[in-house]
Amino acid sequence: MEQVVFFVGGLLLLIGGAQLLVSGAVQIARRLGISSLLIGLLIGFGTSTPELVTSVRGSLAGAPGVALGNIVGANIANLLLVLGVCAVLRPIHVDQRSLNFDGVVVLAAILLFAVFSIAAPLSRPVGAAYVFLIALYIGWSIRIERRRPLEHTAPFERGEAASTVIPVKERPPGGLSGAIFSLSQTVGGMVLVYIGAQWLVDAAVDLAHSLQVSESVIGLTVVAIGTTLPELVTSVSATLRRNTDVALGNVFGSCVYNVFGIAGVTGLLAPTAVPPTIAYFGNPVMVAVAVLILVLAWTGYRISRREGAIMLGLYVAYVGFTWQA
Repeated sequence: MEQVVFFVGGLLLLIGGAQLLVSGAVQIARRLGISSLLIGLLIGFGTSTPELVTSVRGSLAGAPGVALGNIVGANIANLLLVLGVCAVLRPIHVDQRSLNFDGVVVLAAILLFAVFSIAAPLSRPVGAAYVFLIALYIGWSIRIERRRPLEHTAPFERGEAASTVIPVKERPPGGLSGAIFSLSQTVGGMVLVYIGAQWLVDAAVDLAHSLQVSESVIGLTVVAIGTTLPELVTSVSATLRRNTDVALGNVFGSCVYNVFGIAGVTGLLAPTAVPPTIAYFGNPVMVAVAVLILVLAWTGYRISRREGAIMLGLYVAYVGFTWQA
């Protein structure tokens, strides 16, 4: 029972801290005159803070199953659970040009991660390669946004989706008191995220020992579902506003951030081995799910309610099989 309390408490601190962090950081960015284009990116990065800090903390704590299971499991949850819920609520209409860019990047990123996981541990050189690739992806996305402003890429749709549920003032409070308030929000958010990640990871490891299952199982399912809740909320919010293309872009952006950004930073700060359960079970499932979603999206450029229900059923089956394996 104690592990559950700390797990839930850590999750709440992670999500609440990330919201504070994003809100404060965006206000500071607006004070500095940073463009709305880059602020959208900042919001997108900020919403990935729970996954990032959880994976880094898990790796530092000697729990690679939690660290990497969180990354792989979050992608599976994004593609099946989040998109499934959105499609059931409202059929997802897919923009062809965005799919041909972001969809291909998602599949390439996931395939690369799966191959690297078998060939080598998540070392600093591998982490550096991932960070270089996420920087390249974001740079190319900025180029597309500036050349074709009406064709939004996944990183910016991710920021747009998050901005619908994270309270950020258009005009931050002025003067010294306003600056101190924005900075306090940012620092306070960082502290809450750090404490939340510590509680979450420690509780996840204890929970795995209590239930006599591997840390990878907990990471692939329980931790991943928890850290994916912000994506679920933002995507559902976009769907209810009839912006289903934004919901899809949010999920695609999250998947690329998870593989290149979060795995990259984790590799740089806390190199770790890749557990066999992740390399030979989690990754193949992630690849298969990505292929399935892209096939559904490319056929008719629409994901129907029926297909959404099937995706939810597949996610339930995946969780059940993971716990039985």
